[in-house]
Amino acid sequence: MELYFLGTGAGMPSRQRNVTSIVLNVLDECGSCWMFDCGEGTQHQILQTPVKLAKLHKLFVTHLHGDHLFGIPGLLTSRSNQGGVEPLTVYGPPGIRPFIETSLAVSDSHLNYELHIVEIGEGVVCEDAYFIVEAALLDHRIDSYGYRIVEKEKTGALDASKLRALGLRPGPIYGELKRGQSVTLPDGRTIHGSEIVGPPIPGRIVTVLGDTRYCEASIRLSEQADVVVHEATFAGDREELAEQFYHSTSVQAAKVALEANAHALILTHISSRYPDEEAARLLNEACQLFPNTVMARDFWSYLVPRKGGRPS
Repeated sequence: MELYFLGTGAGMPSRQRNVTSIVLNVLDECGSCWMFDCGEGTQHQILQTPVKLAKLHKLFVTHLHGDHLFGIPGLLTSRSNQGGVEPLTVYGPPGIRPFIETSLAVSDSHLNYELHIVEIGEGVVCEDAYFIVEAALLDHRIDSYGYRIVEKEKTGALDASKLRALGLRPGPIYGELKRGQSVTLPDGRTIHGSEIVGPPIPGRIVTVLGDTRYCEASIRLSEQADVVVHEATFAGDREELAEQFYHSTSVQAAKVALEANAHALILTHISSRYPDEEAARLLNEACQLFPNTVMARDFWSYLVPRKGGRPS
């Protein structure tokens, strides 16, 4: 699992940051890429990255402000023109369906793949053999959702030393033991999968929050998360302004991560009032409260570690 940041700015593009879009690379887990928000210019940002639109199968929209969805029509048509033929599903608040359908109809755009649009509410948004995705309403001027992506637990690895000690060679029997089955060998010995397979591998948790003021829903979605992606539109001394415009400060983002007992925090959605040096101040003040904090920048990636691992 790897997060790839295509746009990390707030409201409108700046010289340093495009508007919001994040890709979650789960190619190794399920052969797919997922996108969270798609601000204007996202398809241009992708041209400078290893992200392949043909592998994009899910798009999650946090809310319907322009800096989070104006790039969708262009992205959908570019995916079609670049050979994307597998179905794509867009999840978002009520209103996302007419926005997309009207944009495509008025522009006479035709897609070469099935497009599914799901208008979401709170609760489980989707689930497959690998992940479960939950959404909850945050505190913003319009309905804005946060997403909690939970990777399902994996079966433990086969113990190679035990297999060798038993004289077992690679073959179908490995698969049966991996599935926890019991196998009787030609010499009469019975081998139980539970004795050969290591402990289950815990799944990872990634939380991506839309625009929001500090709220309990953010903490709940971030509980025990391996990484939390939280907006930090304003510096800590602008808390009143953040409250007025339904956004968060860097300190409030750190407070969410701390109270949720998260492992790591990534700040994004940085206002253009904070160029590079000023943005560093936002990071520093967040780190004072929650040390394992980093600030995203366009074209930066974060590898989500497994329990006990290290990020890169």
